[in-house]
Amino acid sequence: MNKMLSELIRAFSMLVVLAALAGCSQQQVLNTLTTDSGYQVAASIPFSPTHPLLTLDVYTPSRILNAPVVVFFYGGRWTTGSKDQYKFVGQALTAQGFVAVIADYRKYPQVRFPEFVKDGARAVQWAHDNIAQYGGDPAKLFVMGHDAGAQIAALLALDGDYLKAVGGSRSWLRGMIGLAGPYDFMPITAPDLRDLFGPPDQFTQSQPIMFVDGSNPPLLLMTGLDDDSVLPSNTENLYKAVIKAGGPAEIVTYPKMSHSMILATIAAPLRRNSDVMVYITRFIRKNAVPSAVVAAPAPDDDGPRPENIQLPPLVTTTVPAANAAPVPIAAPESGSAPAPAPVPAPAPDANAQPHLKMTPTITPQPVQIPAQN
Repeated sequence: MNKMLSELIRAFSMLVVLAALAGCSQQQVLNTLTTDSGYQVAASIPFSPTHPLLTLDVYTPSRILNAPVVVFFYGGRWTTGSKDQYKFVGQALTAQGFVAVIADYRKYPQVRFPEFVKDGARAVQWAHDNIAQYGGDPAKLFVMGHDAGAQIAALLALDGDYLKAVGGSRSWLRGMIGLAGPYDFMPITAPDLRDLFGPPDQFTQSQPIMFVDGSNPPLLLMTGLDDDSVLPSNTENLYKAVIKAGGPAEIVTYPKMSHSMILATIAAPLRRNSDVMVYITRFIRKNAVPSAVVAAPAPDDDGPRPENIQLPPLVTTTVPAANAAPVPIAAPESGSAPAPAPVPAPAPDANAQPHLKMTPTITPQPVQIPAQN
């Protein structure tokens, strides 16, 4: 009876949050419902010597040292967004014992590609050089992004030139986590995107899939199959390319998850209704360099202590054929796990959707980018 009541309360809470999201910006609602306890925030720290107005926020769990570090890049179609909108992400990561770095970057039309990726590299450099002062371990450094932020994170993990330009290398990164990211969205036809990523002979440089070489840090790629903004083929194609090249990658797909909800469900009000944060936590712990994490944070209302959380093995799902349910393939709990099996290609579909479908900021009507042949 108590379990049933608890489930009803949880379902009601989710309905309340979803109703609120319908009337306000998603980030505003989630931040308002996110606790201020259990972590400290060092806000608006400059991180770029060439662009001093660029700043980042550091979220540190209470009483912790040598923690894994996650540099998070938000989305917004490379045109909008602010680190101040993602308090709920900082809290979600600190609740599991991680230090979160949420960085701003310059956006279109102020700048064009690849300037915002260079800003991301500067944020990673800052974290590598300074995060020990905030309880983080620079040897346990991860990048994570949603939407356009996932493209930035993926390029940092796959194209070694960005971190090399700031005195680092991909060896700094223990892993990359991508939520609903655009990784393979050629051809580019939307007028604003053509301007953003142009000239046309450089379009391929914006595609993370073009830099797959099998030497990348581990990737955790997650997407919802109900995503009609950045279509799941982006995630599926990148995963298949990395596996084919012999690199480490894992994929998790959600049949009924939308583009915005895959990030929103890591927020405290929705966290118990999804296992997105569970898989992120497992991935980070599995790939972090082993060393002692000191004085884990006290438990809060959002879940158990980080060291006690029960994590299932990561599930790698096959890319479904049309109207087919995904088939989970569970990795072994212990021992040396084999590399995930390549994902079979989906069945041919004469009405295949484009890889990227977004509403341009310049033209008033949605522009669909056709799929590759």
